[in-house]
Amino acid sequence: MATYECSKCGMGVNATCAKCDAPLVDDSVKLPDGTAVRISKCPNGHGKIKSPMCCGVDMSCSIG
Repeated sequence: MATYECSKCGMGVNATCAKCDAPLVDDSVKLPDGTAVRISKCPNGHGKIKSPMCCGVDMSCSIG
């Protein structure tokens, strides 16, 4: 299970794909200006979302 955790308060979130129930994988994409944005994506190609945020920062994931 992919677990995202807040480095400030310790709150955790388990993230899975709603289509196939696979744990989401931590990744990043580069924007045209070169900025990297953290995302969570389905390892089976069902899509991607912006990584969860808490306390104003991206939550980190131990899987990825």
